[in-house]
Amino acid sequence: MKKAAVIGAGASGLMAAYAAAKNGNQVTVFEKNEKAGKKIYITGKGRCNVTNDTSAEGFLENVVRNAKFLKGCAYAFPPEKTMRFLEEGGLPLKVERGNRVFPASDKASDVTKCLERYCRNEGVEFHFQECVLRLEKQGEDFLLVTEKGEYLFDCVIVCTGGLSYPATGSTGDGYTFARRFGLKIKPLRPALCGIVCDMKEISRLQGLTLKNVQITACRQGKILGSFFGEMLFTHFGVSGPIVLSLSSLLNETQNWKEISLSIDLKPALDETTLDKRLLRDFEKFKNKQMQNALDELLPKSLILPVLQQAEIPPQLAVNSLSKEARNRLIKVLKGFRLYPVSLRPVEEGIVTAGGVDVAQIHPKTMQCKEIPGLYFCGEVLDVDAFTGGFNLQIAFMTGYAAGSSIR
Repeated sequence: MKKAAVIGAGASGLMAAYAAAKNGNQVTVFEKNEKAGKKIYITGKGRCNVTNDTSAEGFLENVVRNAKFLKGCAYAFPPEKTMRFLEEGGLPLKVERGNRVFPASDKASDVTKCLERYCRNEGVEFHFQECVLRLEKQGEDFLLVTEKGEYLFDCVIVCTGGLSYPATGSTGDGYTFARRFGLKIKPLRPALCGIVCDMKEISRLQGLTLKNVQITACRQGKILGSFFGEMLFTHFGVSGPIVLSLSSLLNETQNWKEISLSIDLKPALDETTLDKRLLRDFEKFKNKQMQNALDELLPKSLILPVLQQAEIPPQLAVNSLSKEARNRLIKVLKGFRLYPVSLRPVEEGIVTAGGVDVAQIHPKTMQCKEIPGLYFCGEVLDVDAFTGGFNLQIAFMTGYAAGSSIR
């Protein structure tokens, strides 16, 4: 039996603590907040998208960085096993659009309760409102110093999260611990966040939600990524599910002038079919102005920005529209341009990209290669994925890998 400390009572920390205790170890969890799972409470708009009902292969396809590192974990603890684990722990689940998995109750708090219940049933001890100030090696042991005392452990699992949503306690503590041990940290960047755009053409669109559209990012003409689904316009630019996923492919951008964004407002229609649709509408509204002839095709607030990009005067009579102008309109409907200037700050990202360089970590155990007994799990590692429950799945699988390897 080993004495194991887990720093952080989030998704990866609770899973690591349970798995380590299940192996017969004496486990103590240190959490700076007054309760466990504070970030879990705000995920999925308070509903908590716990994982995605897909295969290990499907999961790996949605990992943005270091999927190869996660391959062993993905097969050892795939989404199916996460779902079974939670349901056997008394948490009924349901699967929604995009195979997203939620608690049947729609309450994120039930996820935390399930995980904490697992831990307590295995005898895990919790120290809430006790922040770890320092972590260092002392002989064969690890010295863990908090505001309330000093402790010695055989091994330590660091599950402190990233820099995103610092109000939940994710303030970068794990990076500090890692640096003290001489570990390399990959540059920290926002992931799954909004994209800041030049607002000159789109300021009137603030609050508009678009569904079933396709957003595409290119760098100097080369497609970087494209996502279909829902997005929204905000006071700073754009956000929403498909924008969040796209942002994770753009967070290493140095020169934003090289990046172009476009929205296919009618992805279900090719240009020929869209042209026929326009001709029908224009025949119906032939005596109106252009600004009043697109109500059946577009949201009201989007009509003037679209006409502006197509260089069509809003007051132009429909029956005066040339074929050339109609073709320009089709091009804009299939590729409404946005002008990105940056991402939102890392504190606003759903997760943090970058972190502890995984080249220093054993992929099957999450143990530091050069420092036996020291483990890193979850968001503190340089791993991240798209939206849809994949990042919580990373937390669960890496926490399980670490905890279950301690014997």
